[in-house]
Parts: sequence; C-alpha cells; structure tokens
Amino acid sequence: MSQVNQFAVDCCDSCTLVSAQNKAMLVLLMVAVTSLVHSAPVINISLPLDCEDVYNLKISTNKSASVPSGVYTIYPAGPDEPNKAMLVLLMVAVTSLVHSAPVINISLPLDCEDVYNLKISTNKSASVPSGVYTIYPAGPDEPVTVYCDMGCGENNSHQDGKWTVIQRRIDGNVSFYQPWEQYKNGFGDANGEYWIGLRNIFLMTYREKYQLKVNIEDFEDGNAYAQYTFFYIDPESNNYRLNIGGYIDGGAGDSLSYVNGREFSTFDKDPTGYCADTFSGGFWYSYYYWGQCHLANPNGLYKHGNMATANTGIMWQTWKGNYYSLKNIVMKIRRLGLEDITNL
Repeated sequence: MSQVNQFAVDCCDSCTLVSAQNKAMLVLLMVAVTSLVHSAPVINISLPLDCEDVYNLKISTNKSASVPSGVYTIYPAGPDEPNKAMLVLLMVAVTSLVHSAPVINISLPLDCEDVYNLKISTNKSASVPSGVYTIYPAGPDEPVTVYCDMGCGENNSHQDGKWTVIQRRIDGNVSFYQPWEQYKNGFGDANGEYWIGLRNIFLMTYREKYQLKVNIEDFEDGNAYAQYTFFYIDPESNNYRLNIGGYIDGGAGDSLSYVNGREFSTFDKDPTGYCADTFSGGFWYSYYYWGQCHLANPNGLYKHGNMATANTGIMWQTWKGNYYSLKNIVMKIRRLGLEDITNL
C-alpha cells in the first residue's frame, strides 16, 4: 500500500539570487519531493497513531465527512522504511538549501499547556507570561485567541499555570445574553471578557482529560475558588451536556455539581423551557421541577454586589448566596497530569 506525505518548507522570501550550488540543491529537493509524493494530491503529513487520529484526519479535510466503523491503517511505529529513507534525503536537501535556519516545530497548540511547551521547547529559559495567545482546537484553519493563565509566581514558576481560560467576566463590557450560535462558536475579546465557544471546549475535552478551576472575586476584594478534577462536555448532538466531578474546596463551595449532566441552554434553544431567558444568560441550567434553575450563573447579567432580585446576576450561591452578583469570575481548564492525580 503506497503512502503519501506532504512536507512544508519555509524558505527565505527575501532571497532573490540563487547560486549554482543552491540551484543544484533545489533540484535535489524537488527530486526528493517528487519521488516521495509522486503525482498524488498534497495532504497532511500526519500519520494516525490510533483510531482517534484517523477520525480527526478525516474530518479535518471535510467536516461533513462520514467516518463509519471499519478497518483503517494506523502507524504506531511510524511510516515505512522507504519513506524514512526518502525523508532523510528530503531533510538533507532542505537543510543545505536554507543553511542555518532554525528548525521550527510544525505542531499547532491545542491549548495553553501546548503554548507553554512549544515556547520552552526552543528556549528552555524563555519567559512565558500570562496573556493572549492563539490555539487551534479545530485545526490549522480555525485559530482561536484565548487568555492563558501561565501562573507565573516566584522564580518564574509555572506550577499553578498553563490554564486555558474558557470564560471571563471582569467589567460588564460584553453582553452574555447571546443566542445558541454565539455560545457555540464563541464571542467577546480575549483581552477582556469572552466565552471561548462550546465547540472549542468540546474539541479540547474530547481529545484530552481536563480539570476545571473557577476563580471568583467579590466587590470587597474577597476571593475564592472551586476546582473539579474532571470536566468535559458532550457534542452538540447532546446539547453540549456537562460532565463534571471531583470537587476540591477552595473556599467557594460547590455550586456546579448541581447541574452535572444537564444540557446547555440559551434563550433561543433552552431544554429547560425558560431558565436561560429568565436569568439572562447561557449556561448549564437545571429544570424547575428538580428545584431552582441554578446555583451558579457565571454568564448572567453583570451587576454590582447586593441585588434586590435573587439569582439574576453573576451568582455563586455557595459563596455569597442568591442575592449577590460577583465582580469577577474566570473559568479555566488544564489537562489532568500525573502530578494532579498524585495530589488528589
């Protein structure tokens, strides 16, 4: 079975003259590429490690592609030996052509942990501050700007960092009373208030195991957090149903487990029938016959502190009750690592 690979070469676009030696090397490069890919169409260089990679590669070129159960080819040990030999030939040609240009990792970051790892992979002493970065949970054609909480502490420590912020409320400048499509695709500004998008959250938590941390602050400079050791959401076909557990107390109390297993709701698509419209936000809400719609309303109306009407602002009931709207709330996720498991 023949294999087809694509190799992208990043050449200096300021070079206008090509020496005879470079011309010869360019010919060598083209022979290598031609021999490698024959006349087949250019495709992604990735080879699937497992069936999840098979599925992701199929839909990366055609999002509506059908990927049925069946027999596929994976490459746990890498490509075949002839292609390895041709890759060596190709790399010799590229290296000679671009001289001493640094080798660039072609990987695209899935989340802020990848952003951090890619930064230090080229410079282990690099500074990676908190800020806005670009990630690619849906692939190279759909960049997403996010705020990365790198957790820089003393001695430039990132021990409690590498968090990908999926939601942030800080000043009320962005309306979170948005329809389903906006909550699906994301809205706002990563430099300020924003929602990363349910589709992006699904794509990340489908591929890796994540934990969730919610930081909250009141108008009296008090702060607390709630953490959950596992967090993922179902696909859109299940209305992005919430799956959460493993609560760790950071002083805020557990206001999210109440809606574990509930579907996401917006005013124009609400499985509960009325909760999203009543409380002016999109979130995972419960049903009235189970009790109240929510104990947490991170995407509710931005109000200042004490409220006359219960449950209407940015509420975290187990910390400040039903009549207080928070100043800040940040929801962020990070992959669950061995150290996190050890600390449980």
